[in-house]
Amino acid sequence: MKRIGVTGHRSLPGEVLAHVEDGLRAVLDGHDGPLEALSSLAEGADQLFADIALQCGADLTVVIPSADYEATFGGGAPLAGYHRLRRLATQEIRLDFARSTDEAYYAAGTFIADSCDRLVAVWDGLPARGHGGTAEIVAYARSLGKPVTVLWRAGVVRD
Repeated sequence: MKRIGVTGHRSLPGEVLAHVEDGLRAVLDGHDGPLEALSSLAEGADQLFADIALQCGADLTVVIPSADYEATFGGGAPLAGYHRLRRLATQEIRLDFARSTDEAYYAAGTFIADSCDRLVAVWDGLPARGHGGTAEIVAYARSLGKPVTVLWRAGVVRD
């Protein structure tokens, strides 16, 4: 089974959305044999990746960073997406952190990088804004020799 993981920004500017969706479909669609998609289901890139992976027939493995992770969503559409995608997941892996800290996010990102054959990064190419951020997970995956596909539109800056 081929395993593709995701890391990416929670905030995706509208100008990059169609480009990222097309890129995700290109990576996830048309595989021979079974495909497993790994995501922490954070708002933004993680949920978009999980949705497209499911549409492409992949099994979804959810990596939950901490016991209080759900509370970090605050409600609304991101929380509803998190619940919906968790229900559709084939497998759920819960990390042993009580609280959602940068360390918990880093552990989830490195778990995904360790477990996948390819990492997809929805990343603007800038340094991480905190420990466990997208840039740090990309650097970690590359240090393992994992192929990393970066999806972003040149010149677009996120908030």
